[in-house]
Amino acid sequence: MLLAQISDLHLDGSERATRRATRTMEYLRALPRPVDALLVTGDIADHGTEAEYEEAARILAAPFPVLPCPGNHDARPAYRKALLGEAPAEGPVNRVHRIAGTAILMCDSTLPGRDEGRLDTETLAWIDATLTALPDGVPALIAFHQPPVELHHPLPDACRLEEPERLAALLAAHPRVVAVLTGHAHTAAASTFAGRPLIVGPAVTWTLRMPWEGDRPADRDQPPGLAFHVLGEDRRLTTHFRTVL
Repeated sequence: MLLAQISDLHLDGSERATRRATRTMEYLRALPRPVDALLVTGDIADHGTEAEYEEAARILAAPFPVLPCPGNHDARPAYRKALLGEAPAEGPVNRVHRIAGTAILMCDSTLPGRDEGRLDTETLAWIDATLTALPDGVPALIAFHQPPVELHHPLPDACRLEEPERLAALLAAHPRVVAVLTGHAHTAAASTFAGRPLIVGPAVTWTLRMPWEGDRPADRDQPPGLAFHVLGEDRRLTTHFRTVL
């Protein structure tokens, strides 16, 4: 299975945001071997307006499945209405997709009005029930917005996933989960969580500069980034990062 992951488009109606997101999708659509699905791990809109999600729906249209989850800049009612074509509602937006024999859980880790994230009791119960209901032998990936570990930069570390131990305890009961995928940090990163690979996808809109790279935290000149994830028959996840020039 071949997946692409993009994150943090922050579409705001500006020419810059539109151009970067459009260029990224043009690159993905032109691949000689299409991806099996594209994961979009949050902060799709910058202000959470219906107009921003209408633009996102146009830009993200593709001949392969596009699987989004919300981020802290997203607003659930407008996200549901203008991006998903559903009735607007305030509850968590959790979806499971079956792609190439793998279950992909796109989870809502947002806390409305806050930059920090949390997988609330409803979402954790949904994850547990969804994984439990899967047939034997089906691997799973879990994706959400805020990383559950420190990334060694004060900006993302100040607003990461709260109470990550609750998710870790749940994953201990579900060995079928082979990796956790997030966004939010605006930097491509690889770590571990609960004994699994944790991959943080790069951002489309701007790139975080780490403390050892200087005092300027945001690099708006770096090109958009994306990740390719290959899940082999041995359930080993291999990730390749790319920039879109």
